[in-house]
Amino acid sequence: MAIWHAKPSLEELNQSAADCMPGYIGLQITEIGDDYLVGTLPVDHRTRQPFGILHGGASVVLAETLGSIAANLVVDTAKFYCVGQEINANHLRPVGEGKVTGTAKPVHIGRSSQVWEIRITDPHGKLNCISRITMAVVPHGR
Repeated sequence: MAIWHAKPSLEELNQSAADCMPGYIGLQITEIGDDYLVGTLPVDHRTRQPFGILHGGASVVLAETLGSIAANLVVDTAKFYCVGQEINANHLRPVGEGKVTGTAKPVHIGRSSQVWEIRITDPHGKLNCISRITMAVVPHGR
């Protein structure tokens, strides 16, 4: 059974992020499962650090984008919105080229907070970053 309050199309999700940071660095939402969200990020001139590998900040952008979108899809956005409170990331191995894939899954979905885990893998499916984001669920009008 799906956890989503709303399930927009992939095209709608990607269009909403096209004119801000995720769109500028080539991030794409690629799959919405019953209880997970998947996106990809190219490892290229926009996302590499000076040593030629994926910038840790780019991995965090992927993680935060997936966690934020997922959190907001779980709530009734006519009544609530979700904002990030804390994010952490452990960078486990470098990625020099290709695309990385992030998968966000819920750890906790509560009335006032949510916690999401985002696992980012390299083009060979090896884990290169694991992240966790805590989201505040805020009623409109506050």
